[in-house]
Amino acid sequence: MENFLSELPEKKILVQWFRENGSGIIPDVNSHIHSPYSFSAFKDLHQAFVLASQENVRVLGINDFNTSEGYPEFYDLSLRYRIFPLFNIEFMGLMKDEQGKGIRINDPNNPGRIYFSGKGLDFPVNKKSGVFDKVNIITEESHNQVRAMIEKLNEHLDRLDSSLKLDFAEIQRKYAMNMVRERHVAQALRIMIFENFNTPAERKDFLKRLYGNRDPLADLNNSAAVENEFRSRLLKSGGLAFVEEAPGAFMDIKEIMSIIKNAGGIPCYPVLLDDTKGHFTEFESDMEKLFLKLESINVSCIELIPTRNDLKELGRFVNYFNKKGFVILFGTEHNTPSPEPMKVFARGAVPLDDGLRTTAYNGACVIAAHQYLRARGEEGYIFLSGTDRERKRAEFEELGKAVIERFLN
Repeated sequence: MENFLSELPEKKILVQWFRENGSGIIPDVNSHIHSPYSFSAFKDLHQAFVLASQENVRVLGINDFNTSEGYPEFYDLSLRYRIFPLFNIEFMGLMKDEQGKGIRINDPNNPGRIYFSGKGLDFPVNKKSGVFDKVNIITEESHNQVRAMIEKLNEHLDRLDSSLKLDFAEIQRKYAMNMVRERHVAQALRIMIFENFNTPAERKDFLKRLYGNRDPLADLNNSAAVENEFRSRLLKSGGLAFVEEAPGAFMDIKEIMSIIKNAGGIPCYPVLLDDTKGHFTEFESDMEKLFLKLESINVSCIELIPTRNDLKELGRFVNYFNKKGFVILFGTEHNTPSPEPMKVFARGAVPLDDGLRTTAYNGACVIAAHQYLRARGEEGYIFLSGTDRERKRAEFEELGKAVIERFLN
């Protein structure tokens, strides 16, 4: 499969075309969605593009856990809908020093646990390079954990109703593209129960027994709420089907960054920022310390999911890292069953101001320029320091605008 970016004019011609013909329009961007290839709110990738098109999102980034399997379909749909594609990935890792000190990073519940993204990976993916060999091992470790959860659930279900049983292979075939996650188990469990118990009263009674004689609290008409309650009561720590991940299910940050770079991508730290009570994790509570830590591991790209964050807090944080020359990206995730807008908002559906929208677009432009250069066999965006970083970022922003506008037009 060819990448259309390799067919665009060379850099000087492209930039000159943009300087003469650029629209100056700042399109809406969503640099981070999960697809059904890991788990998402979408029934398929086509639905994601339909919704993005309806909301006039012109740049969209796939960001699945541990897999690039969705890239070819994502690419085809981007051409069909004329939405510029960003090829990203996400991993879950462990920082053992922070874990030992009880420091939460960007997982509010698990000290030392870190989510980490790669942006602008090469497309087509070189499957023969061996880059993802370690990822395949991690995925199998994760599947072993899911199988153990299913076994515990089946033992409990058998005590309640011997006709109900979950099967890993069936869940994988019906509800997953390949990778089976905890959310797929919750989805399969909901569907199975609701197919076997038809009335609200019957369902409520069974769920009460499922929860050890505790009433269900979720609205039974809200599928996402029911599945989230399954996860919190049954599959998370303290639940009867909880299975702790094996140590082999996590890579350290150096391994993750090595995989991302070898796959042609840019290492990117996903920022959790403030919660609804204004709290931060220990790792993120001090912006200066966070900046220095990211500098020390050669990370100059961050991303946020603004629906989590207060608009003022978001603006304060983005302004700080923007001045430090960081590439900054925004997304929505869509990695739960809950339907959300494709357009990025701050917490409470508060619209982003023009400054934040511009920052989000500029960040996406850097990734677009990186992908363009990599597709042409040239060097992409690399970590630099000080004023050199700001100069480099500005160059990539302009090139990326030229790449995106050429594609959209």
